[in-house]
Amino acid sequence: MLLIVDVQDAFFDQKWGERNNLNAENNIKTVLDVWRQNRWEVIHVQHKSDHPSSVFYENGEGFAIKEIVAPLDNEKIITKTVISAFIGTDLNDYLKNIGTSHVVVTGLTTPHCVSTTTRMSGNLGYDTYLLSDATAAFELNDHNGNKVDAETVHHISLATLHDEFATVLTTKQYLENFTQ
Repeated sequence: MLLIVDVQDAFFDQKWGERNNLNAENNIKTVLDVWRQNRWEVIHVQHKSDHPSSVFYENGEGFAIKEIVAPLDNEKIITKTVISAFIGTDLNDYLKNIGTSHVVVTGLTTPHCVSTTTRMSGNLGYDTYLLSDATAAFELNDHNGNKVDAETVHHISLATLHDEFATVLTTKQYLENFTQ
């Protein structure tokens, strides 16, 4: 099952700062194309805010899923209001009902919704794979106000997940090893 987390127009907003992996959406599209060709299950996760000032405001421009990975009519969309795609949604029940044990996570952003969803997936017992080049991070300020560049944020986020909550692979590694 392919999970595409929060690939929304909200991430075009300049408020996020510098971003790593500008090819993340292209890599997600590559995986999505394989899934669609094989008629495998795809779930799009969409973050929604009720606050008009939020870039994720449900009636705002940022709420839309980016065109490059826009869902087809037969693909499930889960709307969430918190960081994890499992909290306050039917995701876990849906995965159980379709009998999947294999979850592939892609999306935005690595240290936030992607990592939290990946942790929950692993904790719930799913065989979880996170595609390192099908996600991206933005620069952050640490607890001392120091800027941490986006590539470091991304790398450390992946390191905290690998072999603990998920297997972290590149898109190419995953497709070569699991879709042949």
